[in-house]
Amino acid sequence: MKPKALVLQAHGSNRDLDVIEALTLAGADAAGIPLNELRLNKTLLSEFQLLVVPGGFSYADALGAGKLLALDLASYFAEEISAFVEDGKPVIGICNGFQALVKSGILPGKPPSPGGRGDRGEGATLTFNAEGHFECRWVTLAPVSQTCIWTRGLDDLIECPIAHGEGNFQMSNIFPLSSFIENDQIALAYICPDSSPANGEYPLNPNGSLLDIAGICNPKGNVLGLMPHPENHIHPYQHPQWTRGVKQHSGLALFKNGVEYASQI
Repeated sequence: MKPKALVLQAHGSNRDLDVIEALTLAGADAAGIPLNELRLNKTLLSEFQLLVVPGGFSYADALGAGKLLALDLASYFAEEISAFVEDGKPVIGICNGFQALVKSGILPGKPPSPGGRGDRGEGATLTFNAEGHFECRWVTLAPVSQTCIWTRGLDDLIECPIAHGEGNFQMSNIFPLSSFIENDQIALAYICPDSSPANGEYPLNPNGSLLDIAGICNPKGNVLGLMPHPENHIHPYQHPQWTRGVKQHSGLALFKNGVEYASQI
């Protein structure tokens, strides 16, 4: 049977249908569920094997990008999502969804060092782009983490668009960066098209993120958050150089990884 994927629809989500198409192509049975419907029936989440928090501008990004959606996740669905994650089910938050996962504390996950602070997400944030303006362009990504079930085994680059004003990933001393690296939580990195490091250079790294980080995972590897939109490069004709015969670096492999993992649960 195909694994069931729940795509969370909040007020202002606008990439939900794109993600549903990507998941369907990857072999999942995907459905969009409005946040209010899930609030009325919280047990509904347990019927799914995969969860997606898609991109957009949830609640018009009032109080900050993804902040109000993060409050929803942390206030109304904390137990349900915690159980979902602890069961090892795959979760992905894209752009606004990534911001919500970080600001709700679902990512980056508990600091691995003994005596760490209790709030799982207080050591990391996604803040304003270093250039001080909204970025809308295509970027090149390198899969890095072999712990992350979404990027494990991927040996090809991914080319896809970004569209955000607050995608600058930064961490504080509360969450030890050394342990973050040792735990293989850097899932995706901005990189040059020729596979050489971006080294923080704009616009290869479009937002100034620490260590060119484009996406991170939790220590267990089943939760992924990323700022770029791989769901918007799942067909060859979506590539900006399609008419010139360029057919490469699709984002579909990322979703195939997640769906394949979910099918084994």
